[in-house]
Amino acid sequence: MRDKQYDDIIGLPHKRSDVYPPMALSDRAAQFSSFAALKGYEEEIAEEGRSTEERPELGEEDLAVLNETFSRLTEKATEHPLVAVTYFEPDPVKAGGAVLTRQAALKKLDLSRRILSFYDMQIPFGDILGLEILS
Repeated sequence: MRDKQYDDIIGLPHKRSDVYPPMALSDRAAQFSSFAALKGYEEEIAEEGRSTEERPELGEEDLAVLNETFSRLTEKATEHPLVAVTYFEPDPVKAGGAVLTRQAALKKLDLSRRILSFYDMQIPFGDILGLEILS
């Protein structure tokens, strides 16, 4: 059952502006679209939920194996051998990072700067957790 209180205006024609043209339907829909009341809130929540790992600490035995592998790699560095390196990559935004492994051809073993160089990236010695010479 319809409310009778608006009967006096129900039949009146819709007022059209004499100054402004009618708005396109696509533009009218845009004015009712959702908006972010807290700009960046979703990104902050996603960043907070993203997990990182703590930097692993190598034991004495692991360090000895790593040093031995570095010695052998120093001898073969000019041959640009294929190596598998496991390293810690610090997170640029929050504490911690990720432990990654990659296989690539060695470009240069820079002992003075303590950097293992590949053709597309460099890894500081301090971030290397494991090293294996594949070829």
